[in-house]
Amino acid sequence: MRFTVNRDVFSDAVSFAVKLLPQRPTQPLLSGVLLHAEDSELTISSFDYEVSARTGVVAEVSDAGRALVSGRLLGEIAQRLPHSDVQVSLLESRVEVRCGSASFSLPAMPVEEYPQVPVVDAISGAVPAQDFSDAVSQVSLAASKDDVTPVITGVQFEVSENSLTLTATDRYRVATRGIDWEDRGAGEHLSALVPSKIVTEVGKTFAHDGEVRITIVKDGERELIAFTGGNKTVTSLLIKGNYPPVGRLFPENVDNYAVVNTAELIEAVGRVGLVLEREAALRFSFAEGAVMLEAAGTESAQAVESVDVHLLGDEMVVSLKPQFLLDGLRSTHSEFARIAFTRTDNPGKPGPVLITSQRSKDEADDASFRYLLQPNLLLR
Repeated sequence: MRFTVNRDVFSDAVSFAVKLLPQRPTQPLLSGVLLHAEDSELTISSFDYEVSARTGVVAEVSDAGRALVSGRLLGEIAQRLPHSDVQVSLLESRVEVRCGSASFSLPAMPVEEYPQVPVVDAISGAVPAQDFSDAVSQVSLAASKDDVTPVITGVQFEVSENSLTLTATDRYRVATRGIDWEDRGAGEHLSALVPSKIVTEVGKTFAHDGEVRITIVKDGERELIAFTGGNKTVTSLLIKGNYPPVGRLFPENVDNYAVVNTAELIEAVGRVGLVLEREAALRFSFAEGAVMLEAAGTESAQAVESVDVHLLGDEMVVSLKPQFLLDGLRSTHSEFARIAFTRTDNPGKPGPVLITSQRSKDEADDASFRYLLQPNLLLR
């Protein structure tokens, strides 16, 4: 194997392929990236039996062939190469990387023992890349970090007619966002539960690719999802299990809500929360014209601040964990946020708080993003 490739193109491709490599691979081979040079194209891929990344770039191929080398090491080398074309060749059991006056010799791993990287040809549908990236950033932070219940560590994908809905929960909150879906032949209701780490990385990687093509495969032998943007593809096995029916927790309509400037409330929560212990909640007293934030911390430290709001309906007092509230406010991606108050059977017990986006104080809220935060479970 011998090829020459543009330095920046090579660095970008290697960086993409190694990004999803496991921190602690079950086999040394799975820490490698596969270089496959053939017909004026270099394909770089990684695979650990659960997640794969593959990209193809133009290269001047002198000798077709394949080589497997340490992904992390090649990634660090590629980022620091001088600005000149990169020449890579396989000589017996060594991979030589030359660029300008720099030269590296890396041990080659046995390529014949490397697993077959998944190839998905069909496409279920496509979504606008920027909308998808925004939706992922709004929803994935609500996925659970606790591996004890694997099903809630993922992001649920639901395709219905012309929309894709992403949902995540960690029991204390639920975030959901719907975006346009262009059907590419699936023509059916599709669902997939995808590890949140993969969804987050894909959202960042493909944000500027115009569109993200998505394929959901459930053929008995394998259950996986593939994301393709430009010349890059990521595949991931799906999480098995039934996702909790969290959609039914959202109220159909709420007539008691406050509209607040998102940035002003975020700054106030950050200030008042300084005196709180780690798991303590902030008390919010909503009245027409203002919401009062109150915090009582350790050693008699206290903080109070008010923020202007427009309140529709009854005055309301709720206690919320600051970080969970901040996550919801930042995820609105809008100048104003609507904080709606749901009811419970117990008059003295507030229901979940529903946060949605609102472009101005007087417009209707944008229901494409919804963030439901349960206050009662957070008071410990």
